[in-house]
Amino acid sequence: MRADPDDYAEAVLDTVERIPPGRVLAYGDVAEMVGSGGPRQVGRVMSLYGGGVPWWRVIRADGSPPQGHEVSALKEYRAEGTPLRPDGRRVDMRRARWDGR
Repeated sequence: MRADPDDYAEAVLDTVERIPPGRVLAYGDVAEMVGSGGPRQVGRVMSLYGGGVPWWRVIRADGSPPQGHEVSALKEYRAEGTPLRPDGRRVDMRRARWDGR
């Protein structure tokens, strides 16, 4: 049985919910917006509690989708019009990274 999310997890999930369709943040970007933790802590929150938020919008800094969820994430990116790299397997971070505004 999983415990309810703590304040840090709630802050991460709130940040992820604010990412607009077609935009993404790297795990480290989310930690920076929250003001604490790092990519691993954000990844842990997402693995435990991320199912109810647009999890596919939180990716690795190199534009790779969440590990183990590549097929589902790529479907979401295409549906939302998220800019992809020419290989079609990674997000173009330069064009798709959300600035928080």
